[in-house]
Amino acid sequence: MKVLVIGSGGREHALVWKLACSPRVETVYCAPGNAGTALQGVNVPIGVGEFDRLVEFAVREDIGLNVVGPEVPLIDGIVDRFREKGLRIFGPTAAAARLEGSKIFAKEAMVSAGVPTGAFHPFDDARRALAWLREQPADHPWVVKADGNALGKGVLMCDNRAEAMAAVERVMVEREFGAAGDRVSIEERLFGSEVSLLAICSGQDVLPLAPAQDYKRVGDGDNGPNTGGMGCYSPVPSFPPALVEFCREKVFAPILRSLEFTGVLYAGLMITDRGPKVLEFNVRFGDPETQVMLPRLESDLLDLLEAAVDGCLGSVQAQWTPRKAVTVVLASGGYPGDYVKGLPITGLRKASELPDVIVFHAGTKVADDHAVTNGGRVLNVTALGDTFADAIDRAYGAIHRICWDGMQYRKDIAARVRSEP
Repeated sequence: MKVLVIGSGGREHALVWKLACSPRVETVYCAPGNAGTALQGVNVPIGVGEFDRLVEFAVREDIGLNVVGPEVPLIDGIVDRFREKGLRIFGPTAAAARLEGSKIFAKEAMVSAGVPTGAFHPFDDARRALAWLREQPADHPWVVKADGNALGKGVLMCDNRAEAMAAVERVMVEREFGAAGDRVSIEERLFGSEVSLLAICSGQDVLPLAPAQDYKRVGDGDNGPNTGGMGCYSPVPSFPPALVEFCREKVFAPILRSLEFTGVLYAGLMITDRGPKVLEFNVRFGDPETQVMLPRLESDLLDLLEAAVDGCLGSVQAQWTPRKAVTVVLASGGYPGDYVKGLPITGLRKASELPDVIVFHAGTKVADDHAVTNGGRVLNVTALGDTFADAIDRAYGAIHRICWDGMQYRKDIAARVRSEP
């Protein structure tokens, strides 16, 4: 079988890498891909939004399965377009992708389905939002979210009313996130431990994947602005199988009863003193969660994705290695703000040659036969170990071999579980 992965980031490199391991796969194409996807697959110079060209390529090359990585083409209806042409594609329709495309729609769906989540207050007018906040206690914490897709950056954590009002100004008045800020959701701020739980879904069937602990803030000690994710680890000792089963029954199953969904449903969870509550839904593989999960997956990923597309997900299971995995994101200087592109990267081969280390490319491209930076999050260094301490040491040992001007990364990824067995 030929497979097409659509996207160009670290998540897509991990998908290409894992699918290329399947004995049933002849070739993995990636559109448009990056410097890393070209190592295990074949890059195709077609953008993720060029639906007509992607469909033409899939038909011409007789692609057996198409896999969509990023959220934007899903929200824009790429699955609908491919299905119209009779092409097999893994991912939700545009109607189902609204779970990520609109924070307010997702919250309304959660409340309607009885999914545990925090309270929220939607607004489509900045003056009304600010007037409502003025009536709230001055020291009350809030989360202000741009309703539309802001590429993971439209969530503003606020410690008090003044910060929440400033956040509304940024989103709705200053238009920091563009049209994504036409509406805002002002939400109860939940406290506890965050966990990412992804599940492959098809009809009423749910196949939970291994939980992962993500680090959103750019700086050590969870300081600085939110990012798309600076690293993660898996498994999560504080999230045992009983909680996974709870989420299958109380988080995923209720949504599937109310919304037709095929693809990956990603639940961002806060484990509060009142139990797990959903912070948000995403409708695709997480980034960098995919990069830490897939190296632990012992099953053939192609079998799982095909089972979902063909409506027989209940007939397959996912097998996982008990080994620990740690992923550390290497980012451009200045990220998540402005950053320079085109900087040469050194040490990639030396890092990749280390045992139990995989370097996934994210924001890279090839220039003059050399990998250069081409984004904010540039590389994802993943390491496996029999213990978390082993995985941590291997990941950072590999990182010390890689360099480019301004490279930044967190030094505390998985530190909280270092002493875990």
